[in-house]
Amino acid sequence: MSEKSKSSAMRTGVVVLVVLAVLTVAEFVVGTVTNGSLVPLAIIALIKAALIIQYFMHAPRVLRSDQEGGGH
Repeated sequence: MSEKSKSSAMRTGVVVLVVLAVLTVAEFVVGTVTNGSLVPLAIIALIKAALIIQYFMHAPRVLRSDQEGGGH
């Protein structure tokens, strides 16, 4: 992996981490202001789960290699 791609990956990771932190604060605010209304909390939780799967679990890359006939 080149230095440029490492730097780009690190920058993306930091941005996702910040977004997750902001969403966590939003969860706290929604939970306290709306007395734990389920719908907005579920939406925020789904967004956070999607970000984690997309950027930290590398699911798109794994699925892509399976579809292309590549193995491990």
